[in-house]
Amino acid sequence: MKIYQIYKFLDEISPFELQEKWDNSGLIVGDMTDSFKKVYISLDLDSSLINNIENGSLIITHHPLIFKPIKTINDKSYSTKLLKLLIKKDIKLISMHTNFDKTHLNLYIANIIGFDFKKESDFIYTANIDMSFDKLQKYIQDKLNLPYLKVTNTKKHIKSISLCTGSGMGLLPYIKADCFLTGDIKYHEAMEAKELNISLIDIGHYESEIYFSDILYKLLKKYLKKNKIKGIITTSQNPFNYIKGK
Repeated sequence: MKIYQIYKFLDEISPFELQEKWDNSGLIVGDMTDSFKKVYISLDLDSSLINNIENGSLIITHHPLIFKPIKTINDKSYSTKLLKLLIKKDIKLISMHTNFDKTHLNLYIANIIGFDFKKESDFIYTANIDMSFDKLQKYIQDKLNLPYLKVTNTKKHIKSISLCTGSGMGLLPYIKADCFLTGDIKYHEAMEAKELNISLIDIGHYESEIYFSDILYKLLKKYLKKNKIKGIITTSQNPFNYIKGK
């Protein structure tokens, strides 16, 4: 199969034109006329993953390997080190980032959580609930199978929640709900939310987006089978380890 063939199908699933201006979704490594026999699907890339991928394959990730122009290719940065490995093994790379967030990923997590979420904007889903904060945090931890939670509790009772997978604290000015669920919450962002009287539950960047591979594989399964292309679900490892105290 040629890259342009599967690219067209991916574009129908989640149009690349929907990506944010700062994003770099699309074909990142390779040419539209390149051929491949296997497709690997992963949230991210790391060297261990690339070393285990068959030469000449296509890998589709959620996060793009490259965001900014590259002036030098060497082993001194994450992106250029992996780029060298991809080129050496003739592995093509397509990424589906903010376009897939908008069309599939946020809605998928909303459905897992199970409340009656409504789409408020491209990245924000909001639901009305009636639950104590203590009960809500335990509920979210169970639903998303989170090893631990980091929270900012400003309200004992929650009547509405908003959700954005990945790293969504840049959207805080647009959040009107009592509680915001997102990942990568920083100290000063939590301080700001506290002053705005918005509770926070950090659902993790990796943890809230790890479902990407399963979602995309299900969407591609029939297409790949029809074209006799093997699809393989894989994923990079979470760079964080969680250590319990005494």
